[in-house]
Amino acid sequence: MIKYNVDYYYNLLKIHAGTAKEICDIRWKFIAENTNINNVSFMKYPTVLDYGCGPGWFSAFKPDYIKKDCIDTYDIMPVPQTGIRRKFYDIVTLWDVLEHIADFTDIEHILHNTNFVAITIPVKPEDVIWEEWKHFKPGEHLHYYTIDLLEALFKLYNFSLLVDEMPECPPRKDVHSLIFKREVSKNE
Repeated sequence: MIKYNVDYYYNLLKIHAGTAKEICDIRWKFIAENTNINNVSFMKYPTVLDYGCGPGWFSAFKPDYIKKDCIDTYDIMPVPQTGIRRKFYDIVTLWDVLEHIADFTDIEHILHNTNFVAITIPVKPEDVIWEEWKHFKPGEHLHYYTIDLLEALFKLYNFSLLVDEMPECPPRKDVHSLIFKREVSKNE
């Protein structure tokens, strides 16, 4: 089992620093194009929780239209972070996070308090052998998902899939970017 400690954090910095800005730019564009956060009305700024923020690049490389104090960062690693400061977020991001969470119910509280969830996650192509797949990391990746499984899982929390694309490929491989939107029930 992987320990998310200072060594893991510094390894992230060393391995991914070269592509961090490029990936974050892709992610912000992906969110903007699929949620209209860059067309905010009534002078309301969108609030974002970067859950599993790692080194904090997503917040650091934010677009100008996002106010810095509108982004909260949270991670289980001992990294600089704001913590979860709000009861509700317009968008919760789970960039490369779900495969590391042992129990999905650990994030239920944030799913009940957001309109959108944006994720990136590796999805194994059918024609690839598990042991030869780049993202096959027993002990680090605790779960492997299909798109159908993710849709069913998020549906339990009243979300529907808005978009499934692969804008990070290249430079990455076999990584899907998805946005789920919370469905408003008749009682809300």
